[in-house]
Amino acid sequence: MPLTIHDSPLTIHDSQLTFMIKRFVKLTFRPEATQDFLDHVFEPSKTLIRAFPGCQHMELLRHTEQSNVLFTFSIWDSEAALENYRQSDLFRDTWAKTKALFAEKAEAWSMENIREL
Repeated sequence: MPLTIHDSPLTIHDSQLTFMIKRFVKLTFRPEATQDFLDHVFEPSKTLIRAFPGCQHMELLRHTEQSNVLFTFSIWDSEAALENYRQSDLFRDTWAKTKALFAEKAEAWSMENIREL
């Protein structure tokens, strides 16, 4: 269980205190390519991504009004853990397959929790 200070989850790595990172990525697919992403990219890679060192949680969300707009939500131990994933062969392979299906460039945001109610 992560240590919390001022309602923010923290993890300890190499004797340093780091905030967990929450990552949202907006993926806008060509409408005809959305199911291909779900079946041929996300399904075979989701367990591997979730098991990647430092990944604590992962969800795939769909926009309520635009079925070709999906979001990934993930929680990482730290920026370093997320960056290790982003430099991995798993990410490079998955991202190459995903990008080929886009209608628009992806958008991504990394956030840290400052208050939890």
